[in-house]
Amino acid sequence: MAASCREFTGLARPAATRPKLRRSPNELCFCPPLEQKEPGQQERRRRKKLAGRGVTVVAAVSEELPRLASTAGNSAAVAGRPPPPGKVAVRAALTVRRKHKEDLKEAVAGHLDALWDMVGQGVALELVSTKIHPRTKKPVQSGRASIKDWSQKRGAKGENVVYTAEFTVDADFGEPGAVLVANRHHREFFLESIVVESGLPCGTVYFACNSWVQTTGELPDNRVFFSNKPYLPSQTPPGLREIRDKELKDLRGDGTGVRKISDRIYDYAMYDDLGNPDRGKEFIRPILGGQKIPYPRRCRTGRPPTDTNMLSESRVEKPHRIYVPRDETFEELKQGAFISGRLRAVLHTLIPSLIASVSAETHNFQGFHHVDNLYKEGLRLKLGLQEHLFQKIPLVQKIQESSEGMLRYDTPSILSKDKFAWLRDDEFGRQAIAGINPVSIERLTVFPPVSKLDPAIYGPPKSSVTERHIAGQLNGLTVQEAMDKEKLFIVDHHDVYMPFLDRINAIQGRKAYATRTIFFLTQAGTLKPIAIELCLPPSQSGEPQPSKVLTPPCDATSNWIWMLGKAHVSSNDAGVHQLVNHWLRTHAIMEPFILAAHRRMSAMHPIFKLLHPHMRYTLEINALARQSLINAEGVIESCFTPGPVSGEISSAYYRGHWRFDLEGLPADLLRRGVAKEDATQPHGIRLLIEDYPYANDGLLLWSAIGSWVESYVQLYYPDAGTVQNDDELQGWYHESIHVGHADLRDAPWWPPLSTPRDLAAILTTLVWLASAQHAALNFGQYPLGGYVPNRPPLMRRLLPDPERDAAEYAMFLADPHRFFLNAMPGVLEATKFMAVVDTLSTHSPDEEYLGEGRDEGAAPWTGDEEAVAAHIAFVADVRRAEETIDGRNADHGRRNRCGAGVLPYELLAPSSSPGVTCRGVPNSISI
Repeated sequence: MAASCREFTGLARPAATRPKLRRSPNELCFCPPLEQKEPGQQERRRRKKLAGRGVTVVAAVSEELPRLASTAGNSAAVAGRPPPPGKVAVRAALTVRRKHKEDLKEAVAGHLDALWDMVGQGVALELVSTKIHPRTKKPVQSGRASIKDWSQKRGAKGENVVYTAEFTVDADFGEPGAVLVANRHHREFFLESIVVESGLPCGTVYFACNSWVQTTGELPDNRVFFSNKPYLPSQTPPGLREIRDKELKDLRGDGTGVRKISDRIYDYAMYDDLGNPDRGKEFIRPILGGQKIPYPRRCRTGRPPTDTNMLSESRVEKPHRIYVPRDETFEELKQGAFISGRLRAVLHTLIPSLIASVSAETHNFQGFHHVDNLYKEGLRLKLGLQEHLFQKIPLVQKIQESSEGMLRYDTPSILSKDKFAWLRDDEFGRQAIAGINPVSIERLTVFPPVSKLDPAIYGPPKSSVTERHIAGQLNGLTVQEAMDKEKLFIVDHHDVYMPFLDRINAIQGRKAYATRTIFFLTQAGTLKPIAIELCLPPSQSGEPQPSKVLTPPCDATSNWIWMLGKAHVSSNDAGVHQLVNHWLRTHAIMEPFILAAHRRMSAMHPIFKLLHPHMRYTLEINALARQSLINAEGVIESCFTPGPVSGEISSAYYRGHWRFDLEGLPADLLRRGVAKEDATQPHGIRLLIEDYPYANDGLLLWSAIGSWVESYVQLYYPDAGTVQNDDELQGWYHESIHVGHADLRDAPWWPPLSTPRDLAAILTTLVWLASAQHAALNFGQYPLGGYVPNRPPLMRRLLPDPERDAAEYAMFLADPHRFFLNAMPGVLEATKFMAVVDTLSTHSPDEEYLGEGRDEGAAPWTGDEEAVAAHIAFVADVRRAEETIDGRNADHGRRNRCGAGVLPYELLAPSSSPGVTCRGVPNSISI
């Protein structure tokens, strides 16, 4: 987010002249009288944030803006000379963000641009009025004016530079509604904003651009930027209608051709690039998308097919860039934190080094102290590898200056208050409602649990858990009484895994069950695991499934078996969390809505303005995931139980369980039976687990988002007719469903979009998924999952069984400690997993958090005063939610988040500093 003009100048209006709701556009940077003032709390916070990013605000900007401010409103001064009669002088001030670092090629291009500029072949602007010419019926335009000071400011210091262009227009020109920009230089530049000052009746007009402007060699047509005033399609001023339509047409493209990195085209494709059949049959993966394997659509790149399979798109392998529309790519700060310093360093440097460093003799952890040493002493690397690693990878530290370098991982939060907490059953239960995956637990309503899989293939559907197994764990209640009193809950991954277990267990070094875990809600409000069922596929179709039912231990042997059972449950849960709840239900399902928003809604559309901060970076991070995380033999396949069937497991959930109408928080809690409708409660529902940290805190943010969205929607849609007659809005929603989610387009559960209430509900769900839901599922991955014995991402052994393998069982009895660790991921798998989830749990320095002010530099995000006032109220609601969350974490009555050795639940606390913090709710899915 750019710093505001006020921040650069330190200038502000006197307090007595400020309006109550918000500053008007003229008060942003250019309105006299101006006075020096001490920065307020919000201003100091913004300066501190910029300082944390390494942003220096210096002369190129701060010298220019006061000069512009001093001449504001005086048309003669703006132009530098009196305009002819009937004419008005206009000045446009462009804020351009400069790169922190330039390579040699870019530096040479910069010098060429300065020379090119001196001969009149620089950056040119043209103003477009909101009016049309009465005779030609075409938009009134100003004529082209070039930026005059580009070459002079070539050596200016600072992140942002302000350039100017001057126009002379007719006095009846009207209000500038768009600016056309032609970049005749040799390289692109990032345009943050344009501020147009004049003596026209409209006063100052603001254009929030935040976009890369390509050269005319890359993009012959002029770039179009609209003012910050929102317009529904039917309200578009006559002079802007044609440009509005053309801009959307250009963004859609024609569906053909290979996309260039510089393109700005948004289009759809199936997930046909996860495999690489040209490398061999082990890299073949099914295409995700279509009736056979339904899936949301992703951003089209148009790459040619592979040599060996015409249906598979050829891959762009790291470190080469994969296409996303140019404005969706990471900005420089994010690139620095993520690409060179984080994920690519991990994937390209650390993991191959680990492969070379971990010998066969150290494949397994030799003891729990060996695991602990990853955080205390580090992982010893072979000679010659360490120096490069220490320079490239911030997640590890150099702790020993010697010929044998060390990698040391940060201690995960799960060990910070009680390193033995993970061994306790109450902690195992607590993590089901306050851990990495708090969205799988359901109320148990049928006992024994019943599978929905085809019994002709998978055998009798009834679970093997009986009342005899759990009767002694229910505080004197029968099973039926416990269900009636809403005391029994279940995490059931049986049907997710069972169809794929044969293929998973055929993979060398990987073993899994299909698991069910039943919990009892105690009087203290905590969850106690009372039964674990571990199932394997039947040997013949329709036969009963081999299964084991484990109950809390009563002796040493059963304690180790119980620990192994919990580890298998956690491994199941880790796969469902990563592939279904995290990747599919946030990343993948949001992408079609984002593509459709850019294709069907103009930047002028008020709903596009609402959604814009919640779409930031999502296409880029999803593209990187296809390249390195969810691809064949990628990190997810290598580190998690499902392996090469990962995509099919994700697709199976999408086909059979995903419903957009149930993705909002209240609806999801009701679907899982962990809440009941109750009009007397603040959020309209009553939680059956009163101390359910994810749900408790989530409802605060859901309510704040809902109130903000409803108030915003009401500003533009007073009745059903305005919603139904908005072609862009209806086109966005229709395309999101019928193209972006084409495989489920005929599902009866898609919510209608007919009334303002419908619209608010749809938007609230999307904002929730992009912000709070993703944060709850993502930023705890390393802090809560970085200690592998607590939550192994995969298992390598089934439970010891004297009937199946007597020798193995004897080994278990002789050394259960060693057997347990050998069932865990080995050193290589564990350290690879730890390195990646550390990266994915990291906030970048330029993160934009839910409830922060939407100051986008010199140009406010909207010109609508009422929308600004509504957003200010939203900011206040989010701050109150954070204060409430802080209070809950200090409440000793809430035992699932406060107590001896108990971690506070902060994943939905909105604010955060950069790094791995186990808190913070970014606006968008950006990691």
